[in-house]
Amino acid sequence: MKKLIPLLVAFLLSCALQGQEAKLMFYNVENFFDPIDDPNTQDDEFTPTGNKRWTWQRLAKKRSAIAKTIIAAGEGDAPVLVGLAEVENYLVLKQLVEQTPLAKIGYTIVHHDSPDPRGIDVALLFRNDRFKLLQRRFYQVVFPSGSNQTREILYAKGVLDSRDTLHVLVNHWPSKAGNFQQSQARRMAAANKAKSICDSIFSINSSANIIVMGDFNDSPESIPIVKGLEALPPDTLIMSNKLYNLMLPLSKQGEGSYKYKTEWELIDLFFVSGNMLLHDNGLRYKNAYVFKTDFLLEDDKKYHGKRPFRTYDGMKYLGGVSDHLPVILIIKNYERRSQLRLTTIANRIISYPDT
Repeated sequence: MKKLIPLLVAFLLSCALQGQEAKLMFYNVENFFDPIDDPNTQDDEFTPTGNKRWTWQRLAKKRSAIAKTIIAAGEGDAPVLVGLAEVENYLVLKQLVEQTPLAKIGYTIVHHDSPDPRGIDVALLFRNDRFKLLQRRFYQVVFPSGSNQTREILYAKGVLDSRDTLHVLVNHWPSKAGNFQQSQARRMAAANKAKSICDSIFSINSSANIIVMGDFNDSPESIPIVKGLEALPPDTLIMSNKLYNLMLPLSKQGEGSYKYKTEWELIDLFFVSGNMLLHDNGLRYKNAYVFKTDFLLEDDKKYHGKRPFRTYDGMKYLGGVSDHLPVILIIKNYERRSQLRLTTIANRIISYPDT
């Protein structure tokens, strides 16, 4: 019996030292609207009498499909954090986490109505059993014209698995619609704001664990990413207080999360701070990829191959999930060195003879 206790302690500690994985997901869910006309936003087309004939039945189908996607992306273990873009309001999010199989997981919602003219926002879902929220804030992006009519940047700070503090930024940068120079200037404004948020975190803790996720409406090689956000390639010298462009290698391999005509583009991205690439002590980046599964894709009859199975093609209702594919980030939460010493002590106890 005297041997059993230290054996059990050592077993539990050694298992912990394997590191616990956490899966993070970002998904642009393409116009996740309710059918209610909001007089303060441009959502008229997503009503029963609007151009897209949006109904509660169509919303329910989309809601179920989004939940199915989140569960499927978890591959047996639901994502700890889920960043979302193009959600209209708290109502659709509440229905998503309470009226679908996601209710069994227990997600909490972080959301705020942004100044976006269409009323679409970013949001964050987190698992209460693994992430303790400490702080939340929404930062407005101000364009060179002085307007702030766009999605805000969601910031959340919390403790993952009762071990390490994690800072998360959820983004949905302005699109390329209209004049390219003007739209790029708007994305640069978003990039500068995201960078300033990260810089303020680094000024307090140069080894902070930061994850920046979102739909950036630009490639990993674009000027707003490289010169605005100042994200570096992951194969360069790693510094703890810099951001690293995890999706750059995937983009160079031709991977994409969104298809424009014949070309797949990787515009849904993850970035991490250098501290998450430096060592196996605390939070560490493990993998990032585009999540592709059959029910998220359809045959591309015009440009051949496959494309995301979207909800609408113009005004034509298709009944799919989204025109984007989700992206996944896996990080590993390694034990601290002090816990390593505890394991060594426990192992020494095991070798002692029973008296």
